Amino acid sequence: MSAKDLSLLEQRIMLAILRQHPNAYGVSIQDEIRTRSGKDYSFGSIYTALGRLEDNGFIESRAGEASATRGGRRKLYFELTGMGSRVLDQELNATDALRVGVPGEVADVRSF
Repeated sequence: MSAKDLSLLEQRIMLAILRQHPNAYGVSIQDEIRTRSGKDYSFGSIYTALGRLEDNGFIESRAGEASATRGGRRKLYFELTGMGSRVLDQELNATDALRVGVPGEVADVRSF
């Protein structure tokens, strides 16, 4: 496991990035999380977590083309690194292992 475990928000962001690949950017990540989980995280929370994930080497960003509709600004697109994929897989496996043997409906609950 990594020196730092992933938070639930970080896991959701990484899953959203995988679902949106190769076009995952801030708004699409927020929309994907809201649509799939019903959770509405602020842009500030998402971008703070994206920064942590990038600092830890779990994701990489690349700048897209500048757009007049964005006032000449570029979108930042995100993708998982190999290390990020491995860490996410380990986190999800650890969560699944904890669910084994939990009785009833709770065992069927998936957060994302």
